Amino acid sequence: MAGLHHQKDRTMPRTGLRIKSPDLLVAESGADLEGHGLKRTIGLFQLVCFGVGAIVGTGIFVGLSDTVAEAGPGVIVSFVLAAITCIFTAFSFAELGGAIPVSGSSYSYAYAALGERTAFLVGWCLLLEYGVSVSAVAIGWGQYLNELLHNTVGWEIPAALADAPGHGGIVNVPAVVVMVLASVLLVRGIRESARATAVMAIIKIGILLLFCAIAFTAFSSGNLSPFAPEGIGGIGAGASLAFFSFIGFDAISTAGEEVKDPRRNVPLAILVTIGVVALLYCLVSVAALGAMPWQDVGGQPAALSLIVNHTTGSTLGSTVIAIGAVVAIASVVLAVLYGQTRILMSMSRDGLVPKVFERVSPKTSTPVANTWIVCAVFAVPAAVVPLDVVLDMTVIGALSVMAVVNVCVIALRRSRPELARRFRVPLYPVAPLLGVAFCLYLMYGLPLLTWIQFAGFLVVGLAVYSFYSRKRSRLAGAEAAPEPKPTAGV
Repeated sequence: MAGLHHQKDRTMPRTGLRIKSPDLLVAESGADLEGHGLKRTIGLFQLVCFGVGAIVGTGIFVGLSDTVAEAGPGVIVSFVLAAITCIFTAFSFAELGGAIPVSGSSYSYAYAALGERTAFLVGWCLLLEYGVSVSAVAIGWGQYLNELLHNTVGWEIPAALADAPGHGGIVNVPAVVVMVLASVLLVRGIRESARATAVMAIIKIGILLLFCAIAFTAFSSGNLSPFAPEGIGGIGAGASLAFFSFIGFDAISTAGEEVKDPRRNVPLAILVTIGVVALLYCLVSVAALGAMPWQDVGGQPAALSLIVNHTTGSTLGSTVIAIGAVVAIASVVLAVLYGQTRILMSMSRDGLVPKVFERVSPKTSTPVANTWIVCAVFAVPAAVVPLDVVLDMTVIGALSVMAVVNVCVIALRRSRPELARRFRVPLYPVAPLLGVAFCLYLMYGLPLLTWIQFAGFLVVGLAVYSFYSRKRSRLAGAEAAPEPKPTAGV
């Protein structure tokens, strides 16, 4: 009987917040065993490749030119600022991922540290980070697909079928196609998806290193002057856009229930992935801006191919870059769709979204209906919304979630100091506080319209929670349940 009261107190403390204890989260998910229909098939190498697959894609292959347009050669500093933000936050994700190795990622961490309402809003914001970003990534895929088709067969998909309305098109068919293909692979099984992601991650790292090798042959320090044509403000605005290139590393933590030895491998994979990607991005930005004047790069589609064409005087190099971009962006779609489905599965398990999202196929051990619903919903903005419209909303959603994750580390250190942690944030509490500060700084650099749209998005989320999720929460059912009566002799 004492054990029952102890679990209830840890789950629903007297503060009135519906807080779900880390122990209960792990127990319900079977995260230290194999539970909820999922299988542990992902090793450390595959998990690192999954992380690289989730990050490296549209942000560097397509979004680089938009970042350059804001910051000029100072884009190098913009990438460094974005990387520092991610490194501090990666420490927090690593600590929480090792202590609470479940599929819910930052949603589950907020549930354990800050309560149900905050957790729901984090999950709501993850619809921007994962759901909307997968639309943005899919949009960028078509640019390089057309570049590849033009260089190899001399034909391109007509603009009407390759661009969104307002950008000369009617519907972006390639964006829909890549999302459907990724969904097909995901529903077949996580083992197949992990292998495919590993292969694609190796290919795109090789392609980016090849780009650097070519671009450095034309390096000229004169191209880096003036270094900051738009001043500090331009570098800050560029850092906000550059951050989009790093979105996805937290998807590693959504694999917590399908990773071997998650308490060790999840934190390690997060730190290795963010380190590799940060170094790679800084190298690419230096090579790109040294090879070609920033004025000729800013705002141009398929910027890396453009630079290779300029450097080599032929389309052969750009064809290779286009192949890498097509592979890279496809792997991001795969990884981000995976992350979104696993977070919705965790929210469904808690009763905050419909039960259909938690159902796992006994045949494939994957959430089939969940995957196809996510694909259908986010294929719509991918097909008809321009990239620049969804990019800023994706960034502000991701930054807000990462700020909360840093706060969760502090909250759990205070409320659950005895919690087993395989990795601890160094320089605590300075590191998580700096993580919050950098997130807020990058959010400050976003346009006022983005803030207004984000505020409206949060208001809608609060309404959904208040009128639907709060009443259907499984913790609400536990609160309403009568206390069990002690039996005789107890």
